[in-house]
Amino acid sequence: MFVDLPGSLKGANLSRNFEVIDEVLQQAIDGDVNMIEKLCSVVARKLLDRHEYADRTEVLMRSEYMVKRETPVSHTSCEEVVKVHARAVARRTFRTPIVRKSIGAEVTGMTACPCAQNIMKERAMRVLENLDVSKDKIDEFFVAVPMATHNQRGRGFLCIETDDDQHVDLEKIIRIVKDSMSSGIYELLKRGDEGAVVLAAHKNPRFVEDCVREMAKKVLAEFEYLSGDSVVTIKQTNEESIHQHDAYAERRATIAELADELSVEKHSTD
Repeated sequence: MFVDLPGSLKGANLSRNFEVIDEVLQQAIDGDVNMIEKLCSVVARKLLDRHEYADRTEVLMRSEYMVKRETPVSHTSCEEVVKVHARAVARRTFRTPIVRKSIGAEVTGMTACPCAQNIMKERAMRVLENLDVSKDKIDEFFVAVPMATHNQRGRGFLCIETDDDQHVDLEKIIRIVKDSMSSGIYELLKRGDEGAVVLAAHKNPRFVEDCVREMAKKVLAEFEYLSGDSVVTIKQTNEESIHQHDAYAERRATIAELADELSVEKHSTD
């Protein structure tokens, strides 16, 4: 928690911060506050009430969220840990405070490299042609069996900042991040599950930039009701398997800016 301190004061009354935390956590236990971003905004508002000299307060919260998953073939039940980030900023005005809140999640998945896959496909094509396999058969083969490539463990991050009266579903954020990579990953996999995950990833190769683009598109489709000044932060890190460096892509923009960009992209494609 942060409280702005004017130059006329030597220090803030920190005990008031702990009082606010105790009050709001009790509200959460009682069921009056049931979302972590809402918890942050309530704390931010109360901090302004308790620190009458402050014009701005900020509350950050990080947590681990357990998601129940089911593997694709054996339907084995397993747990996935997602890192959740929440934030709220309250600013004092002549009337009621202005509060902006955000909710986001960091999700782990898998990506398959399109570049290396094309290199392997070109090699396989030459081998099949030298074996006198017809072009039609070669095309059928590539549809059924995607070529090998190197894989990365991907870490996607999506956070949406809105006005306090708007709601963003955390489960939707998690699903968007997961679906924007080549494939999801699982803690527990049977033999058939492993084959299904690898096949799905290689049929859906994506660069690190592709993951960010996909998240942006899915945000607009899923949260079209949000105001245009809602801020979207998207990050993707791919832990490279054949390089010593990692690949990273990021985009931060308002909903209105993303809508304009994707509209221009669609018209240029058409």
